[in-house]
Amino acid sequence: MAGEFYVDRTSLTAAELGAVGQVEWRRRGVPPRTFAIGAVRATHDRPLVRLAGVETREAAAALTNGELWADAARLPDPGPGVAYTFQLVGLRALDAGGRELGTVRDVQLDTAQPLYVVERGGREHLYPGVAPFVRHVDLAAGTITFDLPPGFEELER
Repeated sequence: MAGEFYVDRTSLTAAELGAVGQVEWRRRGVPPRTFAIGAVRATHDRPLVRLAGVETREAAAALTNGELWADAARLPDPGPGVAYTFQLVGLRALDAGGRELGTVRDVQLDTAQPLYVVERGGREHLYPGVAPFVRHVDLAAGTITFDLPPGFEELER
């Protein structure tokens, strides 16, 4: 239907996304806009969304390459042992021995596997965001523990 667009990279189902109710659309260089979610339909691989006030194909196309942000309190609980990507940013990164590796500054999702961008000493280091490298995430303690193979840090230099 005119005015609908696909939402990529969301772990929410169509029903969960619809229940969020309100989102902020953001794109670099453009003032953010707040929208009520009008409708969400499930498709085979991603949700198809209609935002209130976005009625035409052209209006939907103007939102291309933007991001939809929601108040964290509106999101459903991701479940036991699962975290949203935004919850990982700011965590202290530790190695398996408890040594501080830095702070998670970003999570890159545009690669074959998630990459955690960890800042230490003014430099960014990339750590694989999959098992067995991610040993434990403790949101309450604000830490993420990596189990890196011997010599991994030497590869970064």
